[in-house]
Order: sequence, then C-alpha cells, then structure tokens
Amino acid sequence: MEQLRFYRERKGHEITVVFDGWGGSSHLESRSVLGGLNVIYSRIGEKADAVIKRMLEKESGIILVSSDRELQNAAWAHGSVAVSSALFTKKLFLFSDGSGAEGEPEEDDDSFSTRRTGNPRQPSKRQKALERALKGL
Repeated sequence: MEQLRFYRERKGHEITVVFDGWGGSSHLESRSVLGGLNVIYSRIGEKADAVIKRMLEKESGIILVSSDRELQNAAWAHGSVAVSSALFTKKLFLFSDGSGAEGEPEEDDDSFSTRRTGNPRQPSKRQKALERALKGL
C-alpha cells in the first residue's frame, strides 16, 4: 500500500484497491480513502472479484491490474485494459527505484491467445492497448 501511495502521489493516477471483506463484520460493502487510495472491502459472502466485475461493467477505460484470467477477460470484454500483476510490479519497482528507466513491456504469455489472424509482424489490438496503458502508467 505504501508503494501504491507513493506511486499515486508522483503520477496522480486514481487508484482503487479492492479486498475481500467476507471475513469482516459488515453486511455492506465499505469504501474509504487511505492516503489518497480508494479502498473497497466487499460485503460478507462476496468476493472482491465480484466487486471488480461490477466496476468493469459500469465504467470502461479502466486499467485493471490482476493476473486472474477471468478478471482479465471481463476487463477486455467491457472496454478496459488488463495488465498482469507481474508487469505492473516491474513498472512499480522501476518507478520507486528512482531510475526512471523503462524498457519495452514484455508480453505476458498467459494473457494472450495463441490463435492469431492478420499480419504476424504487427502486434495484436490487445497488445497495442496494453502497451498504451503501460506507457500511461
């Protein structure tokens, strides 16, 4: 959370972190702001994934950071971009390192289908969207 707060302060992005709240004592979804980060706890009996899917359905253009295949597919289906946790972590550590050196984003083999159509020398639409999102992060 500290690294995300530092990142948010420097970059100015709105960041929402969603946690499972099913073990808590509230029957309602709870929201708060901690250090500039929007924090959401799901209600009892509900997983954070369900909250994230609702958010994706309501608003497009979200950059979702998750390695969960089902959430990634939901993001792409609703006009948002899914970035794997590993790619974002690399970006976060490069940023917090202070070096500012950013290489080309590596393709996450697990997040793209092996079935390809079109020019094999051109990146897919998803890869282009992912690259744009990573540049903006």
